[in-house]
Amino acid sequence: MTIELTTVADDLAVLHDGLAVTRLHDLLPATRYEVAGVSFTTLARPEGELLCRFATVNDVHFGEVEAGRVGDHPEGPIQRARPDEPPYPEVMNRGAVAEMAAIDPTVVVVKGDLSQDGLPEEWDAFEHCYRSVFGDRLRVVRGNHDAYRGQTGYAGDQWIRVPGLAIALLDTVIPEHTTGRILPEQLDWLETLSAESDVPVLVMGHHQQWIAGEVDSHRSEGYFGLHPDASEGLDAVAARQRSIIGYTAGHTHRHRVRRMTESGVPSIEIGCVKDFPGTWAEYRVYETGVMQVVHRVSDPAALAWSERCRHLYADFGVDYESYALGTLEERCCNIPLR
Repeated sequence: MTIELTTVADDLAVLHDGLAVTRLHDLLPATRYEVAGVSFTTLARPEGELLCRFATVNDVHFGEVEAGRVGDHPEGPIQRARPDEPPYPEVMNRGAVAEMAAIDPTVVVVKGDLSQDGLPEEWDAFEHCYRSVFGDRLRVVRGNHDAYRGQTGYAGDQWIRVPGLAIALLDTVIPEHTTGRILPEQLDWLETLSAESDVPVLVMGHHQQWIAGEVDSHRSEGYFGLHPDASEGLDAVAARQRSIIGYTAGHTHRHRVRRMTESGVPSIEIGCVKDFPGTWAEYRVYETGVMQVVHRVSDPAALAWSERCRHLYADFGVDYESYALGTLEERCCNIPLR
């Protein structure tokens, strides 16, 4: 097992070596370190006061029992909890909730796919895990898995104010479909509130953005994420409203950062909680920028499960390990103001 540097902030670094975790605290910002043969530079700290911290997760999938399953295909590998183990979504999400609670977040935003099939017992399990800890600090929007049968739970857009920042949480779901959209009236809502905002705006939703000019950017009505028209509409609003500093999504179960074509602001994807690498994202809001710090859930039981999921989809020729983890720069980075 190669030692992996999974997290870097301005004052923190975390290394994983299998189930062994090394946490380095009280580091200096923008400083070069070498630990256990791994070299890294901590993030620069945005100038000004730290105004708040908040956390996000996505793709938590309560009710799922098979990780790596693709339709009815027998290929995988497909991972399942053993008979003597609790359901793995509960293991992973309990670990994530404990770690998020430790930073005392101003809010916790869940960006969809709370469940596997939008069943009442799956949503109840989600609520018991998250709402019982975070209460009114919890803000939730649905994902495609929550609406495959036309369910309307957790639907609707939300404008969330935290110290120094506004979060525009968009409902990107097309009920009964995997793909996503942003309706024209939603873009109007976003533009109006962003134009009126006296603080930076970070847009969030479940589906990732389509961006022209990429290798996998064939314009298609069936694009797996946000429809190309909606994606370009979001970019156009960001180009006109300089309060908007980025868009963050889930859905793809990977970590990735791209740039919108017209506005140039970052379009960010955060990996799932439920399998490898099993992550949640912390956002530190400063007066002059927002720091994104992705954490791997490091409870021993959670690590043991996520390690078993490193090679999901290998039978399909997918390097899930590299795909899901992404690069350190895509997980941990500063989002500047415009």
